[in-house]
Amino acid sequence: MKATKKVENYTVELTAKVKADYAAGVSVDDIAKVAQKTPRSIIAKLSREGVYQKKEYTAKDGTKAESKASLVEKIAEKLGVAAEVVGSLESATKQALKLVFSAIPAEVPAKVPAEAGE
Repeated sequence: MKATKKVENYTVELTAKVKADYAAGVSVDDIAKVAQKTPRSIIAKLSREGVYQKKEYTAKDGTKAESKASLVEKIAEKLGVAAEVVGSLESATKQALKLVFSAIPAEVPAKVPAEAGE
């Protein structure tokens, strides 16, 4: 059986350069071009090295992206009920959920218990 020699994909020097460039703010695409690797390969290497930070996703309006489940939980919290009670709201659009959330006053009045004689 013939022994095969493992080809080193990233040398110690290349790894150090990739890490240094990334830390200096050079884009992954630019690092990939210089290193003659794919951007995905660079991201994988930086991830294995523990230095890659994935991009924060933003919504179309420029705000931080938020899941519908998170919005439903916030609505439930504002209403003072368990998230399961309003869980079906997740089928609504994100825009509708944001409207509902913003329409709920910050302080929702506490429910007054019904009188026994009524």
